[in-house]
Amino acid sequence: MSSIAVETKGHIAVVTINRPDALNAFNFDTLSELQESVEKLRTSPDVRAVIFTGAGEKAFSVGADLKERRTLSEEQVRRNIYKIGEVFSLVDQLPQPTIAAINGFAFGGGMELALSCDFRIAVLGTSMGLTETSLAIIPGAGGTQRLPRLIGKSKALELILTAKRLTSEEALEYGILTKVTEKDNLLNDCFEFAGQMLNNGPLALQQAKFAVKQGMGVDLQTGLQIERKAYEVIIPTEDRVEALAAFAEKRKPEFKGK
Repeated sequence: MSSIAVETKGHIAVVTINRPDALNAFNFDTLSELQESVEKLRTSPDVRAVIFTGAGEKAFSVGADLKERRTLSEEQVRRNIYKIGEVFSLVDQLPQPTIAAINGFAFGGGMELALSCDFRIAVLGTSMGLTETSLAIIPGAGGTQRLPRLIGKSKALELILTAKRLTSEEALEYGILTKVTEKDNLLNDCFEFAGQMLNNGPLALQQAKFAVKQGMGVDLQTGLQIERKAYEVIIPTEDRVEALAAFAEKRKPEFKGK
């Protein structure tokens, strides 16, 4: 059975980590399957938003598969660390908007996958955190870099160095989550949120995301140049012309991603 399931509904793809018996932990094969799925989604012309979630009732993902980890040589551990970092960077770099639908526990690498997404919506009453230091290791799939960029250095250090487990409500207060919701409403809320974005031009969404993410790591003037170049990509598109026509004709635009 595949450990990654991908289902497309309209223009939205749902990627599910499908190892509920292992609390959706990442072994090497799961990471390899996830990488393959993400690479396919990256170039899919029909997918305009991507939701990541976990199978079952208990966990989004508890991170690295520690049962597998105990059997690995130091060289294989390095291989796994490189692989998980590489895969989560691919998630981070997806051109489409991404949402982590956190349906249960999100610890370690599971939390790092969520941080690789643009938005995070979690169920009430679950818990999450970068808990690696309690295992005498550190976050190794982007957690030490993405969390401080999201909530600031001091708060990130607090959470990482204490290995604190946050409730979803606390994570919302820290600014980690976009929203918390009831378990039965999770995917519906994610689809509704994605739908709000997909009312807009799909190429514009991608270029706006690109400008924000690329501009965050540079000075203002360089960022403004990135923004200008991203805008120029949009100028010759059919969607931009369609939006102007729809405005003039007082109707809803029909965007084609062209």
